[in-house]
Amino acid sequence: MSSEEPSDKLAEVDAGVVDRPPLRSLLFVPGTRTDWLPKARAAGADAAILDLEDAVPTADKLTARAQVADAVARAAATSAEQAERMALFVRVNPLHDWTGAEELRSVVRPGLAGVVLPKVRSAQDVKLADRLLGWCEQEQGLPLGRVALVPLLETARGLREAYDIAQAASRIAYLGALTAPGGDVERAVGYRWSPEGTETVALRSRVLLDARAAGVPCPVSGLWTRITDLPGLRAFAEQNRSLGYEGMMAIHPSHVPVINEVFSPGSAELARCAELIAAVEAAQREGTGAVTFQGEMVDEAMARTARLVLERHGAQVRVTRTSSASRPRARDAQRPLTDTHPRSV
Repeated sequence: MSSEEPSDKLAEVDAGVVDRPPLRSLLFVPGTRTDWLPKARAAGADAAILDLEDAVPTADKLTARAQVADAVARAAATSAEQAERMALFVRVNPLHDWTGAEELRSVVRPGLAGVVLPKVRSAQDVKLADRLLGWCEQEQGLPLGRVALVPLLETARGLREAYDIAQAASRIAYLGALTAPGGDVERAVGYRWSPEGTETVALRSRVLLDARAAGVPCPVSGLWTRITDLPGLRAFAEQNRSLGYEGMMAIHPSHVPVINEVFSPGSAELARCAELIAAVEAAQREGTGAVTFQGEMVDEAMARTARLVLERHGAQVRVTRTSSASRPRARDAQRPLTDTHPRSV
């Protein structure tokens, strides 16, 4: 199989379909257990990843492929107005031969938000997947670039070349470092996993920086495999959020509420963002670039960050009048805080 591009036209991506919404939680579901999707939805997962790779024995892969294709088709038939719609991704097998291409062809259809590609070693792996996805989209009558591509960096080479991989296709999203204990990454790098995650902070940070520098939207990290250790999960999720990740992949429904909470700003944080914006804008109207706000010096740079937080989380908040500097304009006073995180892709 080759990643060479026989047609320039196929490489063109519709810029209107490559914008990806933030996803706080992406829950793995075995491809043989598509009947578990209602559990994933009930847990509140922003996305489910139907797994055709490690979670499926070789003898069951064809059956699982058919089940997953059917689940994607049923998702496409669901009314777009249905509340709390969960995005569907599929983790395929590595594209080592035409079997992998046939797998893509089976699952790429309306209703699929993205493909998770394992064992990515270089930009060439991504370019091949991008080309195949483009063909599948064309066959299904989908806009080019509609299906997101999530490369998994599970080899030392892949981790080392994260920036090149991130730049290899415009459809890439949700890229990050996954550092589960005893898995492919630990074996490839050789670190010794600990619950505190100190041994992988530098690795997760560097991959995140590569993703950001390449312009990849909404990087996510993972994984926490201790099913009943929810305090440990919370600490790991908070560490990832502090580093700059926007979500995490998960392996159990009980982890989803914790992850969602960690990666969702609280009402106080959202209110502070709105008040900070109002304070800076009030100062600007009075000809001042910077203003003291809650004991800190803030300016337009901080206001831009606050606007991004509100934009990403769909927040519409009511600003409390705290001072003349932070008096909101009419358009700043909106409805009360609610969790309005976007759920569709």
